[in-house]
Amino acid sequence: MKNILLILAHPDKNSISSRLLDIYGQEAQRMGHAIRIIRLGDLSFDLNLSKGYKGVQDLEPDLKKSQEDILWADHLVFAFPIWWYIFPAILKGFIDRVFLPGFAFKYKENSPMPDKLLKGKTADIICTSGAPKVFYFFKGGNVGPKLLQNILKFCGIKTNKKILFGSLSQKPSDTKMKMMEGRVVRSVIK
Repeated sequence: MKNILLILAHPDKNSISSRLLDIYGQEAQRMGHAIRIIRLGDLSFDLNLSKGYKGVQDLEPDLKKSQEDILWADHLVFAFPIWWYIFPAILKGFIDRVFLPGFAFKYKENSPMPDKLLKGKTADIICTSGAPKVFYFFKGGNVGPKLLQNILKFCGIKTNKKILFGSLSQKPSDTKMKMMEGRVVRSVIK
């Protein structure tokens, strides 16, 4: 069985993203996996990496705990809405502050490629969008999940699945919600 960390990158705990992540977690627990959850909207931290990598910015307690949870996890699951082609700012701030050199990666002397300190972990990405899925096909792809996948890869985390649910500008029908929940249940890591 695996240790699975669920990361909700939507500030609203009553969102569709939250519901889908909860469904994933329930199914994972039913299968015997251990789960933990981070709801970014509940954390207290400065989104801004104010000194860049030029100085040390102390981590708030919620971010220290998040790093502990990431190290504990074998598998991470990110759930978020796509806003303006990308994930919400709270996820970018979380990544900037948590996935730091010395924790997620480490530059090597005389080498352009860093050591990937989170190597061996895997991830799934679950996204919701008001636009139809076909919209991203004509607009050059879905930037948010691809960008997150590249960030995770840089740190050694392999993305298994990227799931996008589109046409959610209105509350989905019960039938559509059940279909989405079923797809999430089927995607839970074995």
